[in-house]
Amino acid sequence: MTLTAAAALPTLRATPVHAANDAFARLDATAQAALVRNGDVSAVELVDAAISRIEALDGTLNAVTTELFERAREQARGPLPEGPFTGVPYLIKDLHDLAGTRNTMGARLFADNVSTADEPYVTRTLDSGVVVVGKSNTPEFGLLGTTESLLLGACRNPWNPAYTPGGSSGGAAAAVAAGMVPFAHATDGGGSIRIPAACCGLFGLKPSRGRLDAGRRPDIDISVQHCVSRSVRDSATLFAAAEYVGADADLPPVGRVERPSECRLRIALDTSNLFGEAPHPDVEIALQHAAKLCADLGHQVEETGPNIDGAAFVHHFISVWASFPAEPIAAAKAQGLEREDVLEPWTLALAQEFERRGPDALPAAARNFDAMARVLDAFFQRYDVLLTPVLKAPPVRIGAQAPTMDYDSLYAAVTDWVSYTPLHNATGTPAMSVPLGWSRDGLPIGVQFAAAHGAERTLFELAYELEAAAPWSDRWPDLAAGTA
Repeated sequence: MTLTAAAALPTLRATPVHAANDAFARLDATAQAALVRNGDVSAVELVDAAISRIEALDGTLNAVTTELFERAREQARGPLPEGPFTGVPYLIKDLHDLAGTRNTMGARLFADNVSTADEPYVTRTLDSGVVVVGKSNTPEFGLLGTTESLLLGACRNPWNPAYTPGGSSGGAAAAVAAGMVPFAHATDGGGSIRIPAACCGLFGLKPSRGRLDAGRRPDIDISVQHCVSRSVRDSATLFAAAEYVGADADLPPVGRVERPSECRLRIALDTSNLFGEAPHPDVEIALQHAAKLCADLGHQVEETGPNIDGAAFVHHFISVWASFPAEPIAAAKAQGLEREDVLEPWTLALAQEFERRGPDALPAAARNFDAMARVLDAFFQRYDVLLTPVLKAPPVRIGAQAPTMDYDSLYAAVTDWVSYTPLHNATGTPAMSVPLGWSRDGLPIGVQFAAAHGAERTLFELAYELEAAAPWSDRWPDLAAGTA
């Protein structure tokens, strides 16, 4: 489909939307922090309002799996760190350590696990002044693009609870989309910031490898941390606050990006997924509308993409993905537990796949990732941004990719649906999901913009421009309109 043809496409809109009737829920984190800074409200008031929304909505959504309400109220009474988000309610993903709180990683094996210390990234986030009101739902060990673990139960999409909010940061995205909190901690090892942002109508940027992490990261380390948010400025501000700027930092600091750039970009539009397949028609329409919007804004858009062997890459990416269960399986064995009683079928099947591939699998994957990085390095010498779908199709129904499915069926479903995002985890390049489309069923569709390693400024500046040209923050699911 050409850009010219896209001009005649129907505009897909959400189901009727309403502003959330809670005055605080309508505000992003930056605006909420300004109220506290100016003395118009207290941090306790913001926290109490967030708790009320969680209590009203989470029975339907199951986004918050560990409530930290009294801890949050005590923290909100102060003193709080002086930062850009002092007093603003926040969630930490139940895959990462917050001292003194449960960290299950979505697994029955760790149902009673309590963290003894904060992770370094979490510490930097807390230094921004946020108040953590709970831990958010995640699939077991973050290993799926949906969020429905056997321990924590299915998390549901606020736009239609019959559908997934995505994963693995599904609880974070569902909570933000419903107005429980204005932004939330999220991580991304194969799309886990971008996928739930796309499914829930939010903004989500995956940073470059090494950008927010202390010290050098091996090439095979595919996961990074950041957030999902309603506004671009919340993401950009937290990015600057949590950015690692030590002497051993991989990249020069970006700092706080506050506005779009006047520079016009060379944008490559690529509709094909890693297997050379076209996306669902609704996704195609959303993508073409995004491309036309970019062209209307004066950017140069050309239909092209990097030349990679997608099938070979997916094979190597799964080798890395399948290596993750090794540590929890060893933990189960050390405790004398039957693995089948404490770990999900998908987790165990991945471990078996990794064993079948043998000791050469990870070195081969590292070589492939390095080759893919060189391909993208060359590609981004010619183009500033690569525009693709986030997912091959709109959000799927709860149960369509359940961890109890047989391995072959679930593998086929996952690698088909999640067939645009993993490349940027393997290569370490930054990428963002921007909520610019809607399915015919009224579900959000995100489009992905990626850039060269270290080029987050380019993405944030483009995101500000897109947000101004096609605003999304005033769109709320019906479910969120009924909160008090």
